[in-house]
Amino acid sequence: MVIRTIIQGRPLASWLLPIFLAIQAVAAEPPTQSLTGQVLDENKAAVSGAACTLTGTGLSSQGRTIKTGEDGAFEFTGLTVGTYQLTCAAVGFEPVVTDIKITDIPLPPVQVLLPPEVVHTKVEVTAKASAITQENTAPPATITSQQLHTLPLVEQKFLAALPLVPGVVRTPDGRISIKGVAENTGMLLVDSAETVDPVTGSYSIDVPLDAVESVDVQKTAYQAQYGRFSGGLTTVQTKAPLNNWHWELNDFVPSPRVKSGHIVGIADDEPRLSFTGPILKDKLTFSESVVYTINKQPVRGLAWPKNEIKEEGVNSFTDFYYVVSPQHLVTANVKVFPLRRQFANINSFVQQTASSDYGQRGYSVGSTDRYMFNSGSVLTSLFQFTKFDSYAHGQGPADMLVTPNGWGGNFFDAWKRFSTEQEILENFQYRNFDWHGRHMVKLGGDFTRRDYEGTTQSHPVRLLRPDGTLAELIEFQGAGLLSADDTEWAVFAQDHWAFNNQVALDYGLRLSGQTIGEHAMINPRLGLVYTPGSSGKTILRSGIGVFYDRVPLLAGDFTQNPARVVTIFDTAGIPTGPPIVFSNFYEKFDREHGIIVPTGNRLDSTPYNLTWNVELDQELRPNVVARVNYLSSRTYDVFVINPLSRTSGATMLLTNTGGSRYHELETTLRFRTSEYADINVSYVRSLSRGDLNTLSSIYVPFEEPVIRPNFFGTLPTNAPNRFVTWGRFKLPRQMTISPVLDIHDGFPWSAVDVFQNYVGQPNSLRFPSFASLDAQITKDFRVNFLPWAKNHLFRGSLRVFNITNHSNPRDVYNNVSSPLYNQFVGFQHRFVDVSLDIVY
Repeated sequence: MVIRTIIQGRPLASWLLPIFLAIQAVAAEPPTQSLTGQVLDENKAAVSGAACTLTGTGLSSQGRTIKTGEDGAFEFTGLTVGTYQLTCAAVGFEPVVTDIKITDIPLPPVQVLLPPEVVHTKVEVTAKASAITQENTAPPATITSQQLHTLPLVEQKFLAALPLVPGVVRTPDGRISIKGVAENTGMLLVDSAETVDPVTGSYSIDVPLDAVESVDVQKTAYQAQYGRFSGGLTTVQTKAPLNNWHWELNDFVPSPRVKSGHIVGIADDEPRLSFTGPILKDKLTFSESVVYTINKQPVRGLAWPKNEIKEEGVNSFTDFYYVVSPQHLVTANVKVFPLRRQFANINSFVQQTASSDYGQRGYSVGSTDRYMFNSGSVLTSLFQFTKFDSYAHGQGPADMLVTPNGWGGNFFDAWKRFSTEQEILENFQYRNFDWHGRHMVKLGGDFTRRDYEGTTQSHPVRLLRPDGTLAELIEFQGAGLLSADDTEWAVFAQDHWAFNNQVALDYGLRLSGQTIGEHAMINPRLGLVYTPGSSGKTILRSGIGVFYDRVPLLAGDFTQNPARVVTIFDTAGIPTGPPIVFSNFYEKFDREHGIIVPTGNRLDSTPYNLTWNVELDQELRPNVVARVNYLSSRTYDVFVINPLSRTSGATMLLTNTGGSRYHELETTLRFRTSEYADINVSYVRSLSRGDLNTLSSIYVPFEEPVIRPNFFGTLPTNAPNRFVTWGRFKLPRQMTISPVLDIHDGFPWSAVDVFQNYVGQPNSLRFPSFASLDAQITKDFRVNFLPWAKNHLFRGSLRVFNITNHSNPRDVYNNVSSPLYNQFVGFQHRFVDVSLDIVY
């Protein structure tokens, strides 16, 4: 028996898979009837041991519960005429609610089969009913496994697909922004467990593409079970192991690097192997997905061969499912993710010699225990341990040079970080019950501990004028021994209360605390969904929630960083005064004044976010759905860095006074013309403003050589107007074409002077508009003339990016003292990628 799971809004992926019910009524004489049925999985196989609870007319408030037999059948007898609700659930499946109406006319035999990607299903046998009782007040944007494999992705990684979601953008340096803020203010969950860098919160831990069942992106995660983020929530559900042997080998043909019509090596090679099968038939199954990556990514604006970011790594995901009983499922998984990236931050103005390398190594081990009681309630326990070590360093010991035309010398900073994270989660999903409507209650809590130790060492940075004379010298003093830790607890309660078939309410409360930040935090959440008619063609949604973030560990040990010593020189090379030592301090501000807090990585402050939205979904035609959504998001108490000169001396001050604002108006049309074609068209009007010197912008992924004064202004990820459309079309001869069109305003940039200070308003200038038409064509075929290959299906893919060859510059000369000021460089041209897969 194959067990798969998908849970709406909660990626307890790989634990439960929705059950579709088959219901039939047999003839009986009044005054009673019998209800019989059968529970099946997606392969039409019987599900034995499923608990089915019937509530309604003439039954007690607890209802009647029976278990299905070996053939998945159940039977309720002695039912009077009236309305009922049947809830069936089993471990490895999502509980499904079915409306039943018993009349004096026998119900015909009915079977309801489980579509693999449907999350909640509500079926009424006797008449069409609104599914409002199952509707999420804030449904996520979902990218399926099929879309991940058919859409043109710059990298064969699930993160590359996130910008297809309205409101999600990817900056030229590869960073993901959701709700206008950096990814490390959000959260990435893989099978319900946190999967981020414990120190920075970055999405640095990948999952092989072939192991991913679906990816959900939520900008308004109003369920109280979610926490520890102020940005967006990304959840990944992995594929459950199969009970029969299956394997795939994907993208195993390396891409050549062609220069002047000649092959000069390998540009990239990313073979992906996945296999799954039973260890103990119908008891213990496993799956393994592993990717080996070697990638030489060219950067426009630099001359070949000194223009490549070189990456090599292995990414492995191993999953085990053990079925203790039909009601008890235990899973375990192991992730391994070593990576090395040379010349990681080169661009048109940063040569390889002036760049920094980045590397990471680590693993995570996790387990989940899920038990379903006879009543249909489910208890879930999760544990995960993550070991994540990372490092960065320049290419040598020479002083770093910051000139009006770019960087020279060697990158100034080198660091090492050794971190761990332990997570324990306990959830109890109470069986559905009726009280002035239908209730779906969930209670739970979690415990998380993060810690790290590390070092940081820096050598001098020299700021030069256009004539090559020294304008400023930045030196560093201090041991640079770093360490920080945090322990966080949280408890929550939430309820989905469906008053009737037209109105439902999500409400909940999350209480949490951190040893490094706020000791007690209240996170209230509220969501509403309403349909004004019985047809369900119009759905209104709205919600509001408070989200407390986790404190970056980099803030906890900020005062332990080496102090910067700054010397200013005149044009003759003579210091204008004595060196200025910027000592590191943290100052906590309440509503009235600031308080200098001593070293000890206890900040007593945690960033938090207030988000609300209003959304309208309208079915225009059976195959056309329109959505209009307005979202407002404000974040408070963000940690920002500001160099200040005070009477008591110069300080590099970390404070909790930062914030950001984001407003978004989204309009989306979804066309499902047939099973052979679907199209998504979105336009987003947005505005994002905030403090520019956030802790993550200064230290992640690499420390900035120059820290200028902080300003509140347009954020660098702001693209006010964005139009994105993508689709999938199945063609004859087993071909599929998937185009993507992305058009948006250029990202903002700032003019600076020789000292790297802003000239004019920060981020008041913009790159030219970005436009890229990409497409992927796939073709399935067989190779019958090779004996070993005739039983396997092959799939070839051709990906073309920027088909129109639109000039999308990546960089700009932004120093006003440069003779090339305001000139754009690093134009992104058309390029092609191919891959070959053995599907099975």
